[in-house]
Amino acid sequence: MTDTMSPFAGSIVGIPRLRKEDPALLTGESKFIDDLHLPGALWIALVRSPHAHARIGAIDTSAALATDGVVAVYTGADLEGDWAGPLPCAWPVTDDMKNPPHLPLAVGKANFAGDAVAVVVATSRYAAADGLEGVVVDYEPLEAVVDVRDAASDRLVIHEDCGTNIAYDWELTPDPDGVAAAFQDAVHHVTETYVHQRLIPAPMETRGVAVVPAPHNGDMTLYSSTQIPHVLKVMAALTLGVPEQKLRVVAPSVGGGFGCKLNVYAEELVCMTLANRHGVPVRWTETRTEAATATIQGRAQRQTIELAADADGKLTGVRATLLADMGAYLQLVAPGVPLLGAFLYHGLYDVPVYSFTCRSVFTNLTPTDAYRGAGRPEATYAIERAMDALAVAVGVGQDEIRSRNFIPTEKFPYDSPAGLIFDSGNYQPTLDRAKELMDWDGRRAEQAERRAAGSTMHLGMGISSYVEMCGLAPSRTLAALNYGAGGWESATVRILPTCKVQVVTGATPQGQGHETSWSMIVADQLGVDPDDVEVLHSDTAISPLGMDTYGSRSLSVGGTALWMATEKVIHKARAIAAHMLEANSDDLDFAGGTFTVKGSPDKEVPLAAVAFGAFTAHDLPDGMEPNLESQVTWDPGNFVFPFGTHIAVVEVDEETGAVELIDYAAVDDCGNQINPMIVEGQLHGGIVQGVAQALWEEAIYDADGQLRSSNLADYLVPSAAECIDMKLDYTVTPSPTNPMGVKGVGEAGTIASTPAVMNAVVDALRPMGITDVRMPASPMTVRRAIEAAGGSP
Repeated sequence: MTDTMSPFAGSIVGIPRLRKEDPALLTGESKFIDDLHLPGALWIALVRSPHAHARIGAIDTSAALATDGVVAVYTGADLEGDWAGPLPCAWPVTDDMKNPPHLPLAVGKANFAGDAVAVVVATSRYAAADGLEGVVVDYEPLEAVVDVRDAASDRLVIHEDCGTNIAYDWELTPDPDGVAAAFQDAVHHVTETYVHQRLIPAPMETRGVAVVPAPHNGDMTLYSSTQIPHVLKVMAALTLGVPEQKLRVVAPSVGGGFGCKLNVYAEELVCMTLANRHGVPVRWTETRTEAATATIQGRAQRQTIELAADADGKLTGVRATLLADMGAYLQLVAPGVPLLGAFLYHGLYDVPVYSFTCRSVFTNLTPTDAYRGAGRPEATYAIERAMDALAVAVGVGQDEIRSRNFIPTEKFPYDSPAGLIFDSGNYQPTLDRAKELMDWDGRRAEQAERRAAGSTMHLGMGISSYVEMCGLAPSRTLAALNYGAGGWESATVRILPTCKVQVVTGATPQGQGHETSWSMIVADQLGVDPDDVEVLHSDTAISPLGMDTYGSRSLSVGGTALWMATEKVIHKARAIAAHMLEANSDDLDFAGGTFTVKGSPDKEVPLAAVAFGAFTAHDLPDGMEPNLESQVTWDPGNFVFPFGTHIAVVEVDEETGAVELIDYAAVDDCGNQINPMIVEGQLHGGIVQGVAQALWEEAIYDADGQLRSSNLADYLVPSAAECIDMKLDYTVTPSPTNPMGVKGVGEAGTIASTPAVMNAVVDALRPMGITDVRMPASPMTVRRAIEAAGGSP
């Protein structure tokens, strides 16, 4: 283990602090896409296929063109020559992966309900919507493939040029003979199959695009409600053949992302193309129904997990098999999403041998891609549900089976059976503290009393102990996985002549609080006030280098780049201060924003004087450049591995099937914390999002591929009324991967909460012989499980 001391010597990092972003957000001063004032802009609306699978015949646009305010209508065939290539997929996970062309506007065939086939251009948003009514498309409906097992059978092939619905097969089995032997010799062999329903991300702000061309010089500014302005810039330039140096991408205030804005979408490319054609700004704002059908969806997996264990329940092998639904096309990183969990289906348990295989298939449903956690919630769900099944088979408690199998602390850094190196961990204290917060023994006693009394209100308790890999990096590892980009991040720190500070970061926030956390890091290092630190981001003209925000990478990668850049600035400032004090730089201490000579505290110079001296450049050391500024691009040597234990308590009404979450405790370890208030907020939101998968949310499709839950009346996004108080606590096990000892927390709540809640539901119903309940555990689903088990009528 490395030194567990925090590298921060000031009094800022580690102290809860209100977010500096919030006043502007709460008072309406922040500018979102719809707040942009663009005189003379044209609006577009997309004609979307109402069929999940249909050939596109003639498209009659005459009535639309006669609609007041409509300027033009384009079909997929009209614009086919404008694309330099199809929509990008940046993660070809195998050399033989099937990737059917995904054009921004479909030509010849629509492959999911919501596939865009034409675009109406008008002088207002409402005129464009009116114009949609006048576009008549002659569709030839075809049978839809909506089930992953049906898709895998190739009974009906969706993309004829591919010849199969199987996008790829991928396997990770470092020791095949060892896996076979482990299961052959196992005393306990547990096999479980779980289904992850499709989820609609539903951020507060739907997607939006506005493109402003400069026809006189070919420049173009793309405003997008995106998580990835830097990636979008590169991909848009490649897809449209636009010179990259002529393109600027700006993500203004973004109202949530959760992974669904980690993509290059058709609407961005269509707006860019039409802005070029018409020579004026072109914009689009997504409706909530479009957000359900045309924005990516998450999860959509069928998983089988097998555990081999000895007589005491000690794991000897884990084997996982996935069937993943890609939807109709491969989005930006969709093929790699199931594989982000490929290295974690053994969880935080000390397992000798391991095997993972994944088959991903095409269906006639909305494409899937990264959704909060991206592969890691699915992996945690499988192993944590299966660990409860193993506990039952062995005859021990849920807590005990985990304690027997945790990776021992002395084994860190840990060579996992999947080939990763877990940086640091100390798992048992998180379980012990979560049980203490929950009054585990007291709850178990209450459960026994209810059962003895014949109560129809059943109490259930569920544990989820998790580990995740985040900080998507390093670049060489990503290259080995065929990922199309690197895992680095960039930051620039400059101290202005008045000792105010500008920070430029390639990490792009969508509500995570980067401006607050980044200013705290720099202020702590420099000994200045966080309010004197301005954080600039999300504009490729200001921040030209960046890999953006996803996968809980911002702090461990982007924050580390920032820390390193600040250290470089301090190093230069130290040399200037030494020159001013006529001392050796090694003889200077720096604390509280002041350089002092060791042993002579009266000889000092404040950072402000150094900054102004660096600006005037009147008396700098020979050969030193003026000003205090440094830029660092950091490419980590490893992922970081946060962990924790969550416990949920539910009450299940046997008569109605209703499930109520009545208590929740979470103990997480994300290494050193920058702002505990932001950590708490991330956990609150993440936990609720994971609970929603367990209890409420599902994108429901019928046999024809029609989405039956396309609005918020039918798709049950939780509100404050469904939330409960959560008992949160932390352990601190710093990561040796980066100098700040930080890990990640943005996805932890979502990863841990779903299996905790579902384990609690099954625990409540286990006396009836129920061993699984499909998600979401709605009253109807629970009642059907009770009836199938022969429970109360």
